[in-house]
Amino acid sequence: MDEEEAELRSPFPSPPSHYNNYTSHNLKLLTLLKERVGDQNADLGIVNQHELLSDQTDVPTWSLAQLEKPRVDWVLEEGHYSVFGDTWFVKETIPSLAELGGHQLYPPDPSVDRRPALLAVLRSMLVTYSNLTNAIVAPPPPPSSSAQPEWQRQLEWITILAQNLMAAANDLRPVQARGNLELMMQRQLELRREETKNIHSQCDTLEARLLELRSSAQEMAGSDQRLTAKPSSSQISTANVSLEDMLRWAEEVP
Repeated sequence: MDEEEAELRSPFPSPPSHYNNYTSHNLKLLTLLKERVGDQNADLGIVNQHELLSDQTDVPTWSLAQLEKPRVDWVLEEGHYSVFGDTWFVKETIPSLAELGGHQLYPPDPSVDRRPALLAVLRSMLVTYSNLTNAIVAPPPPPSSSAQPEWQRQLEWITILAQNLMAAANDLRPVQARGNLELMMQRQLELRREETKNIHSQCDTLEARLLELRSSAQEMAGSDQRLTAKPSSSQISTANVSLEDMLRWAEEVP
């Protein structure tokens, strides 16, 4: 039995040994047993399966009720189930210190403000630590005394107070996780806004640069058109000389 428990609690447990019982023949015997019992709500573990299945062969010595599927209603009623030697709760909850067998000094109801009780626990711990220091420096009791030493009582009380502080801190884990998630989401939102602001700033810079390039291109195009429309002085002088020569040649012609 100890070997089976150790095997179930190992990091990579082997299948339970009773998986070999789930053969086709045994499952058929279980179905036939249910049919012959007739009552669907009957407990198969208490019926005489050898008497009801006397006409069958290879009826196992162990109860065929072991092949039944787990009753979900029983699991929900009990609130927990066992898998590989560990107990798992149907509804995941953080057990309180009182449920774990400890001495709880703060209200169990999470809706009640626990700060006054926790402040009282903290003050009590400081006072107990001071008493523990005095008990340590005090002379020891005589050897014949059977009373519990003072330092031991103070140490036990400090242990109880520390358990209450740790349990109260564990109860606040969901609140802490929710607060951390909110801070992380706010930080992500701020980063998104900063990145969006930087993108808009770069877009504005690019738009201003494009406007400058467009205006400079339009100015260059206008100056080229004016240069093309106005003739140069050399062209004008050449045109005047050619006209005078033509007139003189015309007078010289008889």
